[in-house]
Amino acid sequence: MNQIEVCTGVWLLEIPEHNLSILCGCPPDVVKLLMKRGLISKKDCSSWFCETGPNAILLSEFPMQGGKFANLIEFPILQMMYRQGMIIPGHPGNTGVKPVVIGLSPQLKAVAEYLFRGTYGLANREEILDCNIAPEFADEIIRIKLAFAFGNMRKSEDVLDMVAMDSGTTELRPGLFITRTGVNRYRFETGGCSREIDLNLKDGESYPSPLSLEYHSVRREYFSVIHLGEGNGWDTQKPCMSSIVVYQGKIYLIDTGPNILDSLTALGISVNEIEGIFHTHVHDDHFAGLTSLVRTDHKIKYYATSLVISSVMKKLTALMSVPEKRFYRSFEVHTLKHNEWNNINGLEVLPLYSPHPVEDNVLLFRTLWENGYKSYAHLADIACFSLLEEMLLKAENRTDVSEKLFRSFTSNVRQKTDLKKIDVDGGMIHGCAKDFAGDESGKIILAHIARDLTSEEKEIGTDACFGLEEVLIPARTEYVSQQAFAYLQAYFPLASREELSMLINCPIETMNHGSTLQKKDSPASHVYLIITGVAEMVHSGTGTVTMLSAGTLIGESAACSDAIPPFTYRARSNITVLKIPKSMYTVFITRNGFFDDVKKNASTSFFLQTTSLFGEMVSSIILHTIAVCLVHRKIAAGVFFDNNDEASLVLVEKGSFKLYIEDIEVDEIGVGGFFGEECVFFSGGSLILAQATEDSDCWLLKADLLRDIPIVEWKMLMEYERRLIEYGARRPRQSSESEKKMFQEP
Repeated sequence: MNQIEVCTGVWLLEIPEHNLSILCGCPPDVVKLLMKRGLISKKDCSSWFCETGPNAILLSEFPMQGGKFANLIEFPILQMMYRQGMIIPGHPGNTGVKPVVIGLSPQLKAVAEYLFRGTYGLANREEILDCNIAPEFADEIIRIKLAFAFGNMRKSEDVLDMVAMDSGTTELRPGLFITRTGVNRYRFETGGCSREIDLNLKDGESYPSPLSLEYHSVRREYFSVIHLGEGNGWDTQKPCMSSIVVYQGKIYLIDTGPNILDSLTALGISVNEIEGIFHTHVHDDHFAGLTSLVRTDHKIKYYATSLVISSVMKKLTALMSVPEKRFYRSFEVHTLKHNEWNNINGLEVLPLYSPHPVEDNVLLFRTLWENGYKSYAHLADIACFSLLEEMLLKAENRTDVSEKLFRSFTSNVRQKTDLKKIDVDGGMIHGCAKDFAGDESGKIILAHIARDLTSEEKEIGTDACFGLEEVLIPARTEYVSQQAFAYLQAYFPLASREELSMLINCPIETMNHGSTLQKKDSPASHVYLIITGVAEMVHSGTGTVTMLSAGTLIGESAACSDAIPPFTYRARSNITVLKIPKSMYTVFITRNGFFDDVKKNASTSFFLQTTSLFGEMVSSIILHTIAVCLVHRKIAAGVFFDNNDEASLVLVEKGSFKLYIEDIEVDEIGVGGFFGEECVFFSGGSLILAQATEDSDCWLLKADLLRDIPIVEWKMLMEYERRLIEYGARRPRQSSESEKKMFQEP
């Protein structure tokens, strides 16, 4: 057996004697990681396109690790089926063997449903009608789905060999055994040889991106488009097709592909700055970064049509094994009307149904300006007109709706716009540049490809580099100053406008990636407000790094107490900061009567910022709100904390605890650890028992204050799931009331 480390937490296990190559772990863009390592490559298959690659997958027991999906099998399975040829009739790679997926039953069930939704979207006419779609159009959508699926929507279990690991040891092939040795740990054995696989990420680790992106500083214009990605799911050089629309200085994403936070960071944008996302469809190269958008301290607005919302919600919640209402607790959902201009505070968007295997919309944007409108069209995952003609105009089962759809769709996507981005990836489900020959749009970008443009394509459109900003209407207002004022006003709601204006008159500076704001153990001279971008607080003692979002104040504790900062603060991206002299900040909080409160809460907020639960992407405004609501408790060594009376999240400031479910120890936590997270999600009392192993100090926080902070909710949910999995591993065959409560949210 040959064991190869692909990246942090991901392995490729090659077992030639059993004709198995097992991908252990499936984070975002794992196919690109394999390609860059040379573990997927082209091979000679006569006249067929053919690649090498894994033919089996070992699932993580945790659907998320390090803030990213851990079981995104969609593109690895597509690579096996179509690029290796395992499902193509007559292909040399089609030997009748199915791709193998190995895991615990709950994760097998989750990825089977996720893969089905990623392949077909909504499953039947009833699900489509539930989206308030007219019956005749619902029938047309089903007809189109079946045409793309060659007449049959197949369950994942029919095309995959699903191997459950519930018994602890399973024989994969004659003489090849896999044994679960612990939570997310497995041993493979054959012919006297064995290999250990550990899929767990350590604290502070995350799956890497396969792409290395240059750092940029983008402006907040009145109306502009920033090119966030022009590639597809196989492109090892460019992020997947995506854009940012800037309107009146606010940031809106179009789609959220794999490793979206890396792309945003490279552009100097914090996830806390995202106003909203417009979503076209549910394929992983447009969907996989969705959980990154809940790594923020507020609900991001989510804009899509009812069809796309439903298919995205079903795929996301299937993959995460959580109720569908979890989607609405993570985003502020706004339903766009099909085939109508929807006005979003002056930015208008027209979603058009695009015939596709899953529910898909192309999006046209416009805003009123002199001499009419300025406009942008984002045409992701469209089909070639010749294929649509066969499917909609010439098919034997076509209807009047089919012809109307063809005429309206082809006409609308070819209408003149100031800027247009088009999917020209070809094949059965992607577009063709030749369909837009003669298009009179001001500028055409050809995207969603993993190759150079052909000579013919260059006559129709052009490509775009990452981070290029197309300004359709320039800004006459300084939106960065406005945002700085909004942050300070939210942090100091009782301060007068005149007093805040004094702070805003301090210099606003742009600092490059890697610049140092404050060195450890050096006196602080300024308080910094991060306005745009991402900074980091470096813990040299532990080797960990805390990500700091826009809206965070740095140096506040030092301004109140002359304390020497114990950490170093750096720019993680290109950032914009308001640089306030320490003396001026002290005068401001003193003469406005804020000094005592700021001093008290700054210390508590700083502690929160050093914890894993509150330290990442939670702005100073939210930390301050939490700090004033904390209740202190002392718990003596050996005492069990009764959280049924408190019904609170408990955060350890000093000391340590052992955590139990029933009589099974599931965790041991120290300073910065927490328990009681089930009180946020469940009614009916606490499930986890906590015993202090030494005299301990804790902070208690009522659950209601945490339910509108998406990143905190998701971290608590993932930690709760980890503890339940640990409980199940130590008592795998005994059913209990504890297990029945899992994710039964009120």
